[in-house]
Amino acid sequence: MAKAAKELKVRYSDEELEEFRIIIEKKIVEAEKQLELYKSVYKNGSFNGTDDTAPTFKSYDDGHKTMSQESNRQLAFRLERFIRDLKNALIRIENKSYGICRVTGKLISKERLRLVPHATLSIEAKNMQK
Repeated sequence: MAKAAKELKVRYSDEELEEFRIIIEKKIVEAEKQLELYKSVYKNGSFNGTDDTAPTFKSYDDGHKTMSQESNRQLAFRLERFIRDLKNALIRIENKSYGICRVTGKLISKERLRLVPHATLSIEAKNMQK
């Protein structure tokens, strides 16, 4: 029975969870601003092209425009995923399960969570994946 008591999952205190909640909420605001910028670029077709220049450059510029739009779409997709992961981290804070590695059941280090606040794996578990 004593061994089972030692294996209980430890969690971060409410004060520590509040610290992480503030970090995450700031990151969400920053990411949402950046996402809006990317979306406005590829949805509005904002491009300082050379439509009024010689036709010989037009095919190059069209290709460049398409590549830029695709790049912005990919960046927007990554940011959407990042925001989703951050919001999921807020849910884990509410559930008081934030910061617990989903593989080892151990606490993820504060340093890691400050750098990657949506992390669900400890460095130990992450290294096991390699």
